[in-house]
Parts: sequence; structure tokens; C-alpha cells
Amino acid sequence: MRNGEISYWMQSRGLASGRRDGARAELNGDVDADVCIVGAGFTGLWAAYHLLLRDRALRIVILEREIAGYGASGRNAGWLSPLVPGNRRVFSRSAGSREAGVRLQRRMLEAVDEVLGIVERESIDAAAIRSGNVVVARNPAAMQRLRDRLAADRAWGYTVAEGAELSAAELAERIRVRGAVGGLFYPTVGRIDPGGLVRGLAALVERRGAVIHEHSEVTGIASGVARTASGSVRARVVLRCTEGYSVDLADDPRRIIPINSSIIITEPLPQQVWDEIGWNRRELFSDAAHVFSYSQRTDDGRILLGGRGNPYRFGSGTGGDGRVDRATVEALTSRLHAMFPATAAHGIAHAWSGVLGVTRDWCASVRFDPSSGLGHAQGYAGHGVTSAYLAAKTLAERVLGERDGDAALPWAGRQTRNWEPEPIRWAGVHAMYRMFAFADWDEERRGATRTSIFARLGSRLAGLHE
Repeated sequence: MRNGEISYWMQSRGLASGRRDGARAELNGDVDADVCIVGAGFTGLWAAYHLLLRDRALRIVILEREIAGYGASGRNAGWLSPLVPGNRRVFSRSAGSREAGVRLQRRMLEAVDEVLGIVERESIDAAAIRSGNVVVARNPAAMQRLRDRLAADRAWGYTVAEGAELSAAELAERIRVRGAVGGLFYPTVGRIDPGGLVRGLAALVERRGAVIHEHSEVTGIASGVARTASGSVRARVVLRCTEGYSVDLADDPRRIIPINSSIIITEPLPQQVWDEIGWNRRELFSDAAHVFSYSQRTDDGRILLGGRGNPYRFGSGTGGDGRVDRATVEALTSRLHAMFPATAAHGIAHAWSGVLGVTRDWCASVRFDPSSGLGHAQGYAGHGVTSAYLAAKTLAERVLGERDGDAALPWAGRQTRNWEPEPIRWAGVHAMYRMFAFADWDEERRGATRTSIFARLGSRLAGLHE
């Protein structure tokens, strides 16, 4: 099994961690620009895209520590999902109206269409299809949570056609999961190859005039300048688009922490396995556990499955080359085999991890200060593929002085409070996930019909309760 380095998505495109052959040129010397973007992941590249869409004359320079898509943008599970990055009620409260939360949800649903449209128009090789998302419940308590979730989604803007309950039999017609009692189906979700999308998007913004410098680690950001060891970019606007990798560059590093997410992917599975599982429509797949997993069937016949594993490293560490510890690999493999027993005889080809950014209230924040020219978008809490597109659009509109449209979405201008200092932060995050894991064990053991009290305690510890 290959472990760490870079994701399957990127490795399958001939890319490798640390390789410089074929990489874009490093920054060498001082240059001037209108906009400097730090980070060549989804947020930074979409910000460049939206800015150039409105003003092709802008001089945009993007600085990337590794290669475009090396971080979370090239390491995720490929979910183009309308899930709001945070609590819709919290966004509504901060904006002063319930309509603000509904508007954000509707824009997330529309953003899926917009990204799929751009991928098609620009001929980006991202294996993109509108596959939908099946969410499975494996005990009665989980099924009740799914019913509550569907009711909440409809209250916050989903139409009846955008989400539906599945009986156990209806679920089995799509995907056969051992122990499933029912589920939900959301047809609005798109499946992508994230490596293809991020690399294609980098090439697209270059064609439109942006310059990307790889292997150009930014060591400091200030008003009007981003500095590297080999040169600086002077620009009236500097945007930090490093999300979960922001600790060393953020003006206040305790406003966002990196949470680890780990993924395994199987070898290509033979047809008899697919005959047993089904999954012929390539839906994205997730479960209703508190320590949830997420999955997709790839075009080359593999199953990818991800989850949190070891959720947080002391001092907001980001995990280096993305190696996954043995216990996490074993836990993810065990869950894969429990849900799909036919996979037990087949090996795991690759495991890797990355980090996602989480604010203290678990809600995204987009900020731009016209007086300093500094801005950022961050805190997608694991729902970053679609959120990065829309948050970058909000950020670009703010940079250009707009105040209506997506510039007015309720994540704009939000200032989140700090996370607790260490070691309280480490202890709190790990205690929260232990509570959630124990809640899953408790519900399965008892065949519970109501959510375990341990899950409620975990939610309160995290600050996720309403």
C-alpha cells in the first residue's frame, strides 16, 4: 500500500510530492502586480478566475508553496456538494435575517450547477457527473437523524425534488450496504476528480493571464506585499487563500485550526464485486454516523472511502507528507468491509491525508479590508469544493468594491472568535471526537431509536448546538 506523499488523484496524473521537474517556475526576484494570491488551491484559483472574469486587465500573481492542488484541493473525496460550510441558523443570526441563511443555501445549490457548467465549457478533464448523493442509515437513531436533516434542508430552501427519503429496498436498488435500514438521496450533488479540476482550473486562469509560481513558499504577508525567500510580490491587494494550512500566515492563527481527514482507495475491483454491491449510477455515498465516512466509486472501478481518523495534531500541525497512521487505515478499512463485505478480499492501494480549516463556530468566513488590501476566505469545515468556488466569488466581488449579489452573502465580513489555547484546544477536539465515536458505538449496540446522549455532549463541547 502506498501511504502519504500525495493523493491518488494527483499521483494518477504523474505528479509527486517534492518533484520539481515539470513544475511551474519559482518566484525569483521582486515583481509588481494588482493582486497577489497566496495558495494555488480551489479558493485561490477560483478567486483569480472570478477577478479576471470581471477585469481581464488585472495583473494577478499566485504563489504556491508546493504545486497547484497539493493541499486539500487535490486530496479530497471529490464531492461537489451544496452542503453549507457551517450552521445556517448561525449565518442567519450574524446577518440579522433568516432569509440570509436561505439565500446562502440556495446559492450553494446553484453553485454546483455553475461549476459543472464551467467544467463543461472549458473542457476541464475532471470526470465530472451529476451523480447525486446517497446517505445511508444503519440503525434507527441514524435514520431519525436523516429524517430531521431532510426536514431542516427543506425549511432552509431545498425543494421537494432536491432531496428524498429512501426505504431500505429503495436504497438497495442503488447501493447494497450491509445493515442499512434506509437513507436519503440528494440528486443535486456532483462527483468530480478533484486533481483534474484543480489542475484544469490552474491552466484556465493562466490562459486568462494569471501567473502561477510553484515551490514559492510565502514567509510573510503584510499590506501591499507577500514575501518569499527568493523574492516578493508587491500588490495593492493580497489574498490569503490557504484555508487549513493558514496557521503560519494568518494574522491571528487561533481563528482557524487544521482538522485532519484521511482517505483510503482500493485496487480496481472485479465485476463480481460490483454485481454484489450495485452502485451502477456512481452516486456519492456517505453514512449518518456521528464520526461519518464519505465515499465515491471512481471511473476505474475503485472505492474511495474517507473519514476523520486522528482528527487533530497538537499545535495545529498539518501532517507533513500526508501519511496516515496504521490505526486510521485499519479503522477505515474495517468500515469499508463492514458496509461492503465483498471488498474484504481485495487490497487497499493508497492511503493519504490532508487538512481542512475549521473556525471556532464551524462557519466559513470571507473578509476583505479595503484600507489594507488584505483578505481571506476560510473555514469550510470539510465542505470546501463548492464552498471555495462561491466564497472566492464573494471575495473577488468585495475586492472590486461590490456590495450586492454574492458579496452580500452572510459569510462576508464575519469575524470568528479564537480557538482555545493549547493544550485545551487539543484536549477539547479529541474529547469531542471520542464522544461522537462512543455515541456511534452506543447507538449500534443498543439499536437505539434516539440519538445518544454522548452525541449531544460532543455537539455541546464543539459549540455545534443551536
